[in-house]
Amino acid sequence: MPRPKCCRRVSGAPACRTFKPTGVPAASLKEVALALDEYEAIRLADFEGLYQEEAARRMGVSRQTFGRTIEAARGKVARALVQGLLLRIEAPEAEPALFPAMRALACAGCAHHWNEPACTGRPEACPACGCAEVHRRGYPGAKAPGKADASAGPGDAKPRGANP
Repeated sequence: MPRPKCCRRVSGAPACRTFKPTGVPAASLKEVALALDEYEAIRLADFEGLYQEEAARRMGVSRQTFGRTIEAARGKVARALVQGLLLRIEAPEAEPALFPAMRALACAGCAHHWNEPACTGRPEACPACGCAEVHRRGYPGAKAPGKADASAGPGDAKPRGANP
């Protein structure tokens, strides 16, 4: 039995979900379906020009998984272009929470909170103090602003299994 597919981070919904050759009714065309993670891989690698390692980090997957995803995506896009097929990007329609209009951000330095429009890129710095340690509020894996990691502190240099 194959392993379950891990979650992939996607920055936003595509502006258009279908592409087709001009002058041909969509009903008469065969279709190629591009998954949302494949769309995101093409966006990061080909549109933003990121190297696979950085793009994989942004999507929250391994570099090898990203490589397989981008290879599959490019093959589907090439097939649609060469054979004149309809290209459909499969994105969830009825999940507005998946692509919110605004995102909540927080500064780890001064704990300032603010909102910005989604899909505008990572902010350079906190508008209040200029700190570059900016995180999304409520994002899985992000530390709460001003809170230290509970598992280790500055004076905790004990090896694992050491007695207190």
